[in-house]
Amino acid sequence: MNKTFMNPPVKNDQPTNQTDDRLRIEVHALAEDAFHRHLISGHGDSEYANEYQIVYQGKPNHLSLSGAHAFLTQLLQ
Repeated sequence: MNKTFMNPPVKNDQPTNQTDDRLRIEVHALAEDAFHRHLISGHGDSEYANEYQIVYQGKPNHLSLSGAHAFLTQLLQ
């Protein structure tokens, strides 16, 4: 089942900064590309402000934003 996850409300008391916001936008764009290439089967914001969820090989993975960026960049090469 291929589907993109909806963005749930962030459940973290720590405010995000502009750097995190830009990184999240870039990670989302990379994940959309990977999803449309059928490299991942889903993605979306994690329940925590500093994480992103990627479904890879049928398993949901919660990664830090920088970890998700690195993973997706490598996957798309």
